[in-house]
Amino acid sequence: MGWKRLMVFLFILLAFSTVLLMIQTQATEKSEFVGSETCKGCHEGYYNDFIKSVHGKKAVPGSPIHSEGCESCHGPGSKHAEKGGGKEGGVFGFERKADAKTKSSRCLSCHETSQHLVSWDMGKHRSAGISCDQCHTIHTGVGKSYASKEPDLCYTCHKYIRTQQNKQSHHPVNEGKIKCSSCHEVHGGFGQRMVKADSVNDLCYKCHAEKRGPYAFEHPPVQENCLNCHEVHGSNHTKLLVRKVPFLCQSCHTRTGHPSRPATNYHSFLGPGGSQKNRFFARSCLNCHGNIHGSSRSPAFDR
Repeated sequence: MGWKRLMVFLFILLAFSTVLLMIQTQATEKSEFVGSETCKGCHEGYYNDFIKSVHGKKAVPGSPIHSEGCESCHGPGSKHAEKGGGKEGGVFGFERKADAKTKSSRCLSCHETSQHLVSWDMGKHRSAGISCDQCHTIHTGVGKSYASKEPDLCYTCHKYIRTQQNKQSHHPVNEGKIKCSSCHEVHGGFGQRMVKADSVNDLCYKCHAEKRGPYAFEHPPVQENCLNCHEVHGSNHTKLLVRKVPFLCQSCHTRTGHPSRPATNYHSFLGPGGSQKNRFFARSCLNCHGNIHGSSRSPAFDR
């Protein structure tokens, strides 16, 4: 009986080894490319959009249509086709829950050398987990393959900026005269908040060159940072000011004796014949000091 048990044991071991070998073979078997025409059989709508997109244009050098077509981004699809679709089979579907770094790596395999992506690794969008497909469409696109036009595309995440743009004083972004990308390098940059300049002032001077100077009498807050006085995206005060004049001026100029220090006799606002002359009306400080960014006459008088 001993040899019979040995034979049974050897038979079971052989059968187990065969099954294990089959499983290992299937696991190590790689999926192969089947061509975009095969994809079209089930995904005709996506295929037609792909052909019309930049990725499907043969006139564009290096476009996926010159290599593996759909599978250039989604990966080899032979297993996917054999299983009749579904999430199994090794095809990458760019699902919303997929890892942002993994999705972007698919795009960067071709676009990594683009001049627009030189600073992508140090950009805020990458560190925030934003993937390429959240702003760009793979198959179709508006403009430069954007999912939607600016500024609506940016507003999907930057909702606070939308509220600022709806205030009575704002940069003409909603009006279409400038775009978010006019000031910000959306793929990352060396400037603060990804601005397209070395500093905020240098960015502002690109449009407001008359504020650069040089002036004989410079206003120190202006030279330090335009944002000391201006809210860049929108404000309820005129000219994007962070506060209403004269309160903005008084945040620094607290010893002038105008309305903030009425006990002093500055500019003859007090005295027997000057009752209530310490009250400012209309534009207050700006009635006399119009050249607030700088002047060749002290102290920044405009007349």
